[in-house]
Amino acid sequence: MPTINYLAIIVAGLIPSVVGAIYYGPIFGNAWRSALGKTEEELTPNNMPLAYGGSMLLSIFLALNLNFVIGLVHKDINDAGELFINSNFSFGHGALHGSMLALGTIVPVVVSLGIFHKLGWKVNAMNAFFWIICFAIMGGILDVWQ
Repeated sequence: MPTINYLAIIVAGLIPSVVGAIYYGPIFGNAWRSALGKTEEELTPNNMPLAYGGSMLLSIFLALNLNFVIGLVHKDINDAGELFINSNFSFGHGALHGSMLALGTIVPVVVSLGIFHKLGWKVNAMNAFFWIICFAIMGGILDVWQ
């Protein structure tokens, strides 16, 4: 049974906050707000500690689950019929698992919600790409830091 590296989980869980501050700030902040038709003031949370603290806790939970999935896909059986963990333990390998998980699970949810919330294709694309980036980095960290 693989052990859980809690420090890696916490570091990976901080990735959406760090990437989000850059991605929805200086890189795509203006374009994202413009596509939403909102001002920065309109998008500022009413309760910032709750919003940012809650999203960090949820991101740590995502990292824990991503670590679990990466652990599952690394299980293999040798010629003697014994279960063992098989991985390259590389950033690229984990990033591949993370991005594939994002493409297969997170992106469909984000885009589906965006469609029903009547968000434009630009907002949906920016949000989807954000989560692919986050999951790739998180997966890379979790795989390398076993």
